[in-house]
Amino acid sequence: MLVTNRFVVEEGVAADFTERAHTALAALAARPGYRRGQLLRALDDPRHWVLVTEWESVGTYRRALGAFDVKIHSIPLLAESLDEPSAYESLASAEPNGEVRVATSDRATEPGR
Repeated sequence: MLVTNRFVVEEGVAADFTERAHTALAALAARPGYRRGQLLRALDDPRHWVLVTEWESVGTYRRALGAFDVKIHSIPLLAESLDEPSAYESLASAEPNGEVRVATSDRATEPGR
């Protein structure tokens, strides 16, 4: 499962944002089920940032959000992200020069289908 939180950060507060994002990422990285994460900044407009984390499952991500350190260091930062969907399930993947592997959705099927 992939979580993307996008931010628009003005230049004057970028250093403070970066420090808080590093702390938030460290708190998330300490939780069970965390696979990897990155703090990214757009090349074309340096006001745009993304915090991307990958998790074993939606359950491990949701449990991580309940941890004390995450509530203190990550949740306040995540609350500043743009109000848009942020959690995504992987439905297809491919390694370099590899075949596309298709996965089934973890979402419950819609009624009537």
